[in-house]
Amino acid sequence: MENLTTVTYFVLLGFSYSPPVQSCLFLVFLFIYVVTLMGNIVIMMVIRGNSHLRSPMYFFLGHLSFLDVCFSSVSVPKVLMNLVTSRTISYSGCMVQTFFIFLTGCTEIFLLAAMAYDRYAAICKPLYYAQIMKAAFCRGLVGGAWAIGFIHGLVNTLPVLKLKFCGQNIIRHFSCELPSLLALSCSETFISRITFFITGSAMVGSSFFIILVSYIHIVSTVLKMHSAEAKRKTFSTCSSHLIVVVLYYGTGCFRYMRPNSASSVIADEFFSVQYSISTPMLNPIIYSLKTREVKEAIKKIMRYTPLISHIL
Repeated sequence: MENLTTVTYFVLLGFSYSPPVQSCLFLVFLFIYVVTLMGNIVIMMVIRGNSHLRSPMYFFLGHLSFLDVCFSSVSVPKVLMNLVTSRTISYSGCMVQTFFIFLTGCTEIFLLAAMAYDRYAAICKPLYYAQIMKAAFCRGLVGGAWAIGFIHGLVNTLPVLKLKFCGQNIIRHFSCELPSLLALSCSETFISRITFFITGSAMVGSSFFIILVSYIHIVSTVLKMHSAEAKRKTFSTCSSHLIVVVLYYGTGCFRYMRPNSASSVIADEFFSVQYSISTPMLNPIIYSLKTREVKEAIKKIMRYTPLISHIL
């Protein structure tokens, strides 16, 4: 091991296909990234500029859109570069990307949990909703999500910095995700694996528990309603959040929590694309289609767009 050259850069071999296929993938991912940026920025602008969208639900939605922009920007720009230019990434660049994947991914987990708790308070405790979901409390939930994400990223990235990478530097993936890095290390990875297993299980388990308990109470409350129209309206306020949770948790947990024996390069790429590239694009589409207030606010903006273009 001592005679092998220490790795100073990695080669990202994700999406290594023929040039025509790579050109097609470049256009697809560029389109997804542009739609992600535009969709989430529109959501943020609509929420910030509309006085009717000042409730905690839209406060969290605005932060989710900002987080999706950050989450997508961690990996997609590098994917686009890899498809047209060099596939290399420096050692330090890879470690930084690993940290931000942990940071943004964990923060989104707890932000989705905070949104579930908000729906629980609105549906199950309507008379106390304003007292429970005060502005300071909402800001604390968002700040806490970012703080936990930062700690989670730091705790899982620091052990990786102590690993030795010698000889093998080819990552069969499109980003520096932890499972791909651990497979290349020529030193013992037990500490990194056990740290990730404990922290990952704690993060996913606690946030999923909050979401599960919140929706158990929500379903119980809805079933007690006598009006079918009231049930429909109540469920419609939760449907968009549930869709996002299923997409994010399902694909993310499969990528990180499955056993090594079930590893597959194609499957890893598919599920990583789903939760880190596609989901940030789908979130604003899902919320704009399923949330009436957001849909109406976007329609108002679209009505004024031709007039603004004519003036300009």
